[in-house]
Amino acid sequence: MVKALIVWGIIFAAAVIAEIATLQLVTIWFAAGALGAFIAAAMGKSVLVQAIVFVVVSAVLLILTRPILKKLRVQNIVPTNADGEVGKLAVVTEDIDNTGDTGRVKIGGVNWRARSSGDEKIAKGTSVRVTAIEGTTAFVVKETP
Repeated sequence: MVKALIVWGIIFAAAVIAEIATLQLVTIWFAAGALGAFIAAAMGKSVLVQAIVFVVVSAVLLILTRPILKKLRVQNIVPTNADGEVGKLAVVTEDIDNTGDTGRVKIGGVNWRARSSGDEKIAKGTSVRVTAIEGTTAFVVKETP
C-alpha cells in the first residue's frame, strides 16, 4: 500500500509540475486522476481499482471540462511582430531581382530584405504590398493604383 501511495503521489506531483510549467491545461486531468487513485490506495483498494479510478476520473474530467475550456480559449489571435507587416504598403529601396538575390523595401520605417512574390523585377521607388514574411525576408507584389 505504501508503495502505491508513493507512486500515485509522484504521478500527481509530476502532473502538477508539468501543468505549472506549461500553463496549457494539458495534465490537470491526469493530476486529478492520480489524486483519485492516491485516495483509493489510501483506502486499501487493489492496484486494479486504483488504475481504474485513475483512468475514469481523468477521462470524465477531460470529457466534461474540455468543451468548456475550448469556448473560453481566445479565438482572435492578433498577429504580432513580422506577421503584422503582411498586407502593408512598402517602398522599394533597392531594385528587387529574385534571380540576382537583390532587393530591399522599407515597411513603416524599417528596412527589410525583399523578394518578389511573382518573380518579377521591381524597380527602386515602386510602391509594393507585402504578401508574406519568411524569416527576415518580405515577399511583395507591385501595388496597383
